Amino acid sequence: MNDEFHGLAIPRAAGETRLKWHRLRRRLADPLFGRQVMAEGFALGASMELDMRVRADHGFAVLHDRDLDGETTGHGAVSGATASDMAAMAMKSGGTPPILSEDLAGMLPDAHPQALLQFDMKDRLDAIGARGIDHLRHHFAGAGQKVIVSARDLDLIVAVGDALPDVRRGIDPTDKLVTMLQSEGPAAVERALATDLKGATQPDTVYLSWPLLLAAKDRGLDLVALSRDHGVAVDAWTFTLKDEAGFDAREAADFSALMALQPDQITTDEAPATERAWAALKGPER
Repeated sequence: MNDEFHGLAIPRAAGETRLKWHRLRRRLADPLFGRQVMAEGFALGASMELDMRVRADHGFAVLHDRDLDGETTGHGAVSGATASDMAAMAMKSGGTPPILSEDLAGMLPDAHPQALLQFDMKDRLDAIGARGIDHLRHHFAGAGQKVIVSARDLDLIVAVGDALPDVRRGIDPTDKLVTMLQSEGPAAVERALATDLKGATQPDTVYLSWPLLLAAKDRGLDLVALSRDHGVAVDAWTFTLKDEAGFDAREAADFSALMALQPDQITTDEAPATERAWAALKGPER
């Protein structure tokens, strides 16, 4: 791979579009939620997504699934395991112990100033509880702009925002808006998204699927521009090349249409390959 392409961002006329490493993978071949990739991202100043599950001791583990069996050598619910339990486990992909919230808190202060971790919280507020919120407050106070917390549970985002007012917040109304676009049309989507952007979560970023963005644009609604008018950045998820060698014709057309909307960030499992493919597509304009 050409060392020129680190998979951090794609330049555009007005600034750049960051590339976010989905589930802590710089490349699709990387282990899921791997420590080495996280260290690389911290050093380079990458934007990275981490799924978070609450543990029995009210801390968190960087895992997507509710149960340990799928991603680790452990068994049972993540919520039934403690930090010491997880120290004896290994990720099935990569072989290292699961990353814990305490690990993240220890590494964040030395991370590159541009590094950004998205904590995508997979449990609801009632499962995390006050002790889980206290854990986040204790370990991530002062994390500032290096952490953004997202969740489907809007009450959880509000609670984290109250506990950690300097941490960024993100919302994902994609499913609702996709259904609404199909059944009620773009005007209803525009009203609903505007309401969400002004809601109690006070989001810094809205996560919208790239097919939704293109479908809305085809019907005359620019959701990126609408969000930006409300002071909210847009992350377009998840665009991953079928072949790291480059775009096929369909991907080239879709990615070009997506970049024309100028999203602030694009989530991908193939960040360097996406940057390289776009450079090849644009040629001397890059």
